[in-house]
Amino acid sequence: MKNLVKNVCLSLTILSLIPMAASAATKGNNSSASFDWTPVMEAIIQVESEGNARAVSGNSVGAMQITPILVEECNEILKNRKSDKRFTMNDRYNVEKSKEMFLLIQSHYNKTNNVEKAIRSWNGGPRYGIKATNNYLAKVMRLLK
Repeated sequence: MKNLVKNVCLSLTILSLIPMAASAATKGNNSSASFDWTPVMEAIIQVESEGNARAVSGNSVGAMQITPILVEECNEILKNRKSDKRFTMNDRYNVEKSKEMFLLIQSHYNKTNNVEKAIRSWNGGPRYGIKATNNYLAKVMRLLK
């Protein structure tokens, strides 16, 4: 009986550790932090503003043409992650902070680091339409090649 209890306890312990090990193994492979988004961000900056950090088009501003809604979404993601960091509307004019917002959005909505999804969603939001984002995708992809 003692051996049976030991084996059951050991088996349960091993089984409880498997999900953590699997999660740790895949986190590094799917993390936006380890994926180099630099070429995509630079191409988006060229399409959006030709590199002008002071560009304004309606309520979209900065090099990456960030809207107030995107800033709010980033802050909500940060809040849900229990982070004290928050972005301001003025951060949209700062290229580095704009890139941070892009990376945050990708880490939340694009865990597989799909480049096409990143480009389309930057133009059309997380529930983008394929047809509505085709031209934008083509422009950005031309700069990536």
